[in-house]
Amino acid sequence: MNRPDTPLTCPYDKRMRVGFVDRIRRSIGKRKFWILIALAARPPVHAQWLNHPTPGLPRTPDGRPNLSAPAPRGAGKRPDLSGLWQTESAPPDLLERLIPAASNGAGEEAPSQYFIDIFSDFKPQDVPFRPAAAQSFQQRFDNFTKLSPISHCLPPYKIVQTPGVTFMLYERDTTYRQVYTDGRKLPADPQPSWLGYSVGKWDGESLLVDTIGFNGRGWLDARAHTHSEALHLTERFHRLDIGHMEVQLTINDPATYTRPFTIKLKQHLLPDTDLLESFCAENEKDAIHVEGK
Repeated sequence: MNRPDTPLTCPYDKRMRVGFVDRIRRSIGKRKFWILIALAARPPVHAQWLNHPTPGLPRTPDGRPNLSAPAPRGAGKRPDLSGLWQTESAPPDLLERLIPAASNGAGEEAPSQYFIDIFSDFKPQDVPFRPAAAQSFQQRFDNFTKLSPISHCLPPYKIVQTPGVTFMLYERDTTYRQVYTDGRKLPADPQPSWLGYSVGKWDGESLLVDTIGFNGRGWLDARAHTHSEALHLTERFHRLDIGHMEVQLTINDPATYTRPFTIKLKQHLLPDTDLLESFCAENEKDAIHVEGK
């Protein structure tokens, strides 16, 4: 692996992938890979409000949720995105490629491929790093276990759609977003924040959300790809039916990447359950044993 003070000819080549995998393997053996530690610390999603029927959810004759029923409609006959949603897991073969020998026996779903690596669909030479961002990425990568600012939980999130604002409630650390759909514009000079400032409008059957005003301290994934304060995030939420939704993310950060790029997430509804308070750091005893601490 290149050292931080060595010029990068390919900042995302096989050497970095191999180094990342080796580090994960060592961490798994020593219970130092925070993603798996956080997953193991959380109870299965379906243990929350067990057997509490979701009001208004279509049912099959045997009483099971009919997740292929048409998407519900809200105010103005727009699709209603409300519900508890979970991003679909990476396929087993892809998960094995991204994290060889990784496993999770705690009952949780495996992570999304984009949670592990937001560029998992890209060839190494196609990752659109700017040179300075590539250098910073390698420095973060070399200090992966010491510098990660994100809590590596994979929480579900709940959408509550109202006429003027749509709320997104995240189980992790009980955080939330507000997406204003009342016609207001994005702030001209926003105070930087972790989750930014969001406004939305309907584009046909999809809710289009624009977000700016990030503080530049967050990561895009667990592999240490980051962003700057210049990030403009565009999200397109399209509910296919009652139980399935597609979310298209376009990341435009001219200070970090040479061009915008887009990924598409598939999400499924979690019926007959709800959010509970969850803090990933509660009873956390592993961080002090992480290499470099």
